[in-house]
Amino acid sequence: MVPTYLGRSPGSSATTATAASHFESLELGSPWNPLWPGARIPVSKTKIELRTEAFARRDALSAGHRAAAAQAIARHAGCVEISASTIVAGFSAIRSEIDVSSLMQAFGARGASLALPVAVERNQPLIFRAWTKETRLVRGMYGIFEPSSDAEEVEPDIVLVPLAAFDRRGHRIGYGGGYYDRTLSHLRKSKKVVAIGVAFAVQEIDDAMRDAHDEPLDLVLTENEIIDLRSL
Repeated sequence: MVPTYLGRSPGSSATTATAASHFESLELGSPWNPLWPGARIPVSKTKIELRTEAFARRDALSAGHRAAAAQAIARHAGCVEISASTIVAGFSAIRSEIDVSSLMQAFGARGASLALPVAVERNQPLIFRAWTKETRLVRGMYGIFEPSSDAEEVEPDIVLVPLAAFDRRGHRIGYGGGYYDRTLSHLRKSKKVVAIGVAFAVQEIDDAMRDAHDEPLDLVLTENEIIDLRSL
């Protein structure tokens, strides 16, 4: 099963030009929440700086490094147990995020069903819809490709989580919208869900400054290693 996004793979930034354009317009140094227009967020200047610096390091990576990193991370798919009933939710990469399409293919090859996130409303958790190569994709509320409403809604067992920066305590800095924290909190109320941060090694920082509402990661995958945080 080879993931496609209207001819390309989920996780491929080449298919998210509109989304990239949208996010390029965000004022990441602003005290205003970039994903909830008009809403103020309690983010300190230091956290904003950490996010901005991590983005700069990520943006500076060469195309060759990005491609090699995506393949290296796909080889980490054995980091968790997979059964025929396991649902793995990936994401569509925007801007300079890591391409997780090869990782999703690797999970699929091990027998997992695949899904992609859907943003349905601001200030609400994401939902997930089943994804296969036949699934029709549409642009969502932020211009990111996602399964259409024809696809079945599912609850994933494993969630691949995009991020700006991470530390070795299982904490991450996201984009400031709180979507994945709300989503993981919601999912974890009813079942065990493994959250796997996926990033380039250059996105690691010493301290992600965890806030009370931040949901922890169980693992982080980079091109260099598997960081298992489940014993923390």
